[in-house]
Amino acid sequence: MANEAISSLRYIIAGQLRRDFALLPDGRALVNVPGGNLGYAAAGLAVWQPASLVGLVARVGEDYPQEWLAEFHKRGFDIQGIRILPEAIDLRSFYAYSDPYTRWTEDPAAHFTRFKQPFPKALLNYSPGNTDYDSRSRLTSTSLRQSDIPADYLDATAAHLCPIDYLSHTLLPAVLCQGGFTTVTLDPAVGTMSPSFWDDIPALVTGLTAFMPNEEEMRTLFHSRSTDLWQMMEAIANYGCEIVVVKRGEQGQWLYDPATHTHWEIPAYPSRVIDPTGAGDAYCSGFLAGYRQSYDPVQAALHGSVSASLTIEGSGIFYALDALPGLALARLNALKDGVRKG
Repeated sequence: MANEAISSLRYIIAGQLRRDFALLPDGRALVNVPGGNLGYAAAGLAVWQPASLVGLVARVGEDYPQEWLAEFHKRGFDIQGIRILPEAIDLRSFYAYSDPYTRWTEDPAAHFTRFKQPFPKALLNYSPGNTDYDSRSRLTSTSLRQSDIPADYLDATAAHLCPIDYLSHTLLPAVLCQGGFTTVTLDPAVGTMSPSFWDDIPALVTGLTAFMPNEEEMRTLFHSRSTDLWQMMEAIANYGCEIVVVKRGEQGQWLYDPATHTHWEIPAYPSRVIDPTGAGDAYCSGFLAGYRQSYDPVQAALHGSVSASLTIEGSGIFYALDALPGLALARLNALKDGVRKG
């Protein structure tokens, strides 16, 4: 891609690309399709900003389909930050939904049988891996390194970090801040939101523009310490994070703004849920886009809610980008009246 295109980047998103195998609430099966939080986040941001302003950072193996990367490029995203390693990497992900809000990731054979779908040979010997906790010392093949960020990407000033792993999340914010980034948002990995990481959380969130876990992750982190969600959010903010958002699925989001000591409840747009995958990722990047437009946390949260609503009405990482022109803005205006102080 031409250097003038790279120099115009305003945002970078770091995350993971996957090969998805999914059983959806309506009974359909998706077999070996593009997935991963990076794709959904990229689309969630591009709902509000041209894709040409967004650089993507991830690691994939040499066996990752080149046509999938080509589709990102065709959509306008800068993909020079997607590093192709000279080895095969197992990026398979399986999930099944018994309803729009209940997700299973274990025992794919049993779920394909229950859905009366043929079991794909590409899922043989699949293991979901250990998501109970992250390592404080061991990098994985998909952990991001400082060298994974192209030098020209540091001309951008805003970044979102999707769930990756603890070591990636401790490294990247410092690198970005040293590079002059003024806005950095982070969605923690489930393996980090564990009571065993309690003492590591202050260093993780200090200096972030926004920290955006979901409610289950937040309650897991604070297990035996607090049951009051607002109290949890205030505790996180006290470590030096500008904004704390907790994603609550169909119940919307809670937002705490420490600058004004204000609690906000943000509604979810009442979408018809076809595939809930990626809603949280699209929310976070939509939040980033809205924040950079207005520097208003509530406006940012509304942008995020709209990005999530467009994502869950269909399947695939790019579904939100094919929405009717003007739909996102119409939903943004419709949601405003539902905001209230908590």
